[in-house]
Amino acid sequence: MKDLKPLFTFIDKNKDQMIDLQTDLSAIEAMSPDNNGHGEWEKSLKLLEWVKKLGFTSIEEYHAPDKRVPQAKRPNLVVSLQGQVSRQLWIMTHMDVVPPGNLSLWKSDPFKVEVRGGKLVGRGVEDNQQGLVASLFALSSYLSQNVKPYFTVKLLFVADEETGSDYGIKYLLKKHLSLFKPDDLILVPDGGNPEGTMIEIAEKSILWLKFRVLGKQCHASMPQKGINAFEAGSHLVVALSDLRREFSGENALFDPPVSTFEPTKKEANVPNVNTLPGEDVFYLDCRILPEIEVEKVLASINMKIKEIEKQWGVKISYEILHRESSPPTPANSDLVNLVKAGVKHVYKNDARPMGIGGGTVAAHLREKKYDTVVWSTIEENAHMPNESARISNMVNDAKVMAFLMAGGES
Repeated sequence: MKDLKPLFTFIDKNKDQMIDLQTDLSAIEAMSPDNNGHGEWEKSLKLLEWVKKLGFTSIEEYHAPDKRVPQAKRPNLVVSLQGQVSRQLWIMTHMDVVPPGNLSLWKSDPFKVEVRGGKLVGRGVEDNQQGLVASLFALSSYLSQNVKPYFTVKLLFVADEETGSDYGIKYLLKKHLSLFKPDDLILVPDGGNPEGTMIEIAEKSILWLKFRVLGKQCHASMPQKGINAFEAGSHLVVALSDLRREFSGENALFDPPVSTFEPTKKEANVPNVNTLPGEDVFYLDCRILPEIEVEKVLASINMKIKEIEKQWGVKISYEILHRESSPPTPANSDLVNLVKAGVKHVYKNDARPMGIGGGTVAAHLREKKYDTVVWSTIEENAHMPNESARISNMVNDAKVMAFLMAGGES
């Protein structure tokens, strides 16, 4: 369908319905058991109620076993609408939310949505209910006109995004990989900027390391009897800073455009001033450009460790706390070009492909070679007290999604 006006009119007319759905979803505290919650089950039932009320009949459920929640399973839902072609366009959003945090910082009950100054305020309204509600009403606009979208559209509502995705997209990619096809297009409306101009196509590789330097503890007045692990560790920190020079390439997709290697957390060693520490523990946060092999970075780190061990007579080990890499989505892919065109059509803005230093759920899909784009128009206040979502962004993002479902404009 190339005449988008009836679709957009439907979306505009259902703004209040979209607000009602946001209100219903935020009222259910869908937090992971990792955050002392009971999971997303009740929220998924409410969402299913709306899905059926809107007229959808193709609904699949892929629940991940989890004994920590009352139902012993975490919900993952797929709502489909057959298109003119078999190629699939996925829009993936998540049902779980983070805890509200310090309630004294909220101006209202975080689980009762309020409308203030053209915005919805409440836990989850931006992260990720704006994208969830927008996707559902974008697809509903096609049902309202009794027409097929160009692509076969799959709305995927997952669990567990906020605490690792083991019971969400990771579970589906492991147990139900046949859901996805090699030429699928996947939109994740869970990141962006207030102008809607950021099309996230790449992420830096993430490498978090915990270093342990072992020396020999002794009285600080007689340092010759010991080996100062703190001092040796400090020299290692300085040596690791040379990684910035060794891996100094730049990539204009990212801000900053370089790999970063930052010493961060440091654990306490001895409790008193007059003792030479025999152990030193510190951490390194590495965000590595995707074209740089993480193994080469680790090889360089191992060489530096050997040099410090030889120089100071210490033993050094490290633990990889977190490691994640994924290939970028091509900047000229079909989905990137469609999102560019959709943003131009609806927002009259020029969007461009970009990369980020943080990790997103899209990385799990890119690992499997699926073209995946993270895009939405957001205020960027997820996880904050008084989380809010601009109503106009929710409505207009739905229009961009409807544009994508149509395969663009004629």
